Amino acid sequence: MIRRHELSDAEWEFIRPLLPESLRGRKRLDDRTVLNGIVWKFRTGTAWRDVPERYGPWATLHTRFRRWALDGTFERMLRAAQARADAAGDIDWLVSVDSTVVRAHQHAAGARKGGSTTRHSDVPEAD
Repeated sequence: MIRRHELSDAEWEFIRPLLPESLRGRKRLDDRTVLNGIVWKFRTGTAWRDVPERYGPWATLHTRFRRWALDGTFERMLRAAQARADAAGDIDWLVSVDSTVVRAHQHAAGARKGGSTTRHSDVPEAD
């Protein structure tokens, strides 16, 4: 039975070849179970410790998540999904070369607290 926040069989078949092989000799928790736990965690917004036990120990999920994030596994998944969607015509790529507008908070632009945007070093000295 596929639960609400779990991967469908089709999603799993797409992702399975993108996951790294286990290099350890001992048996580990099934990748699909772990990935379903990771997906559940992010779809619900809960803390790692609150992921249901049916997905395995929360520490295992967190460790595997960190390992896959660091080794580029999630990046490979994203690129593969984008390539598949692009090939199917499901993505409209919008690239803006000119007239780009990026809004930033005033403090990100170097504004000072108190409303003054003039720096003492920017004010010419009086003769």
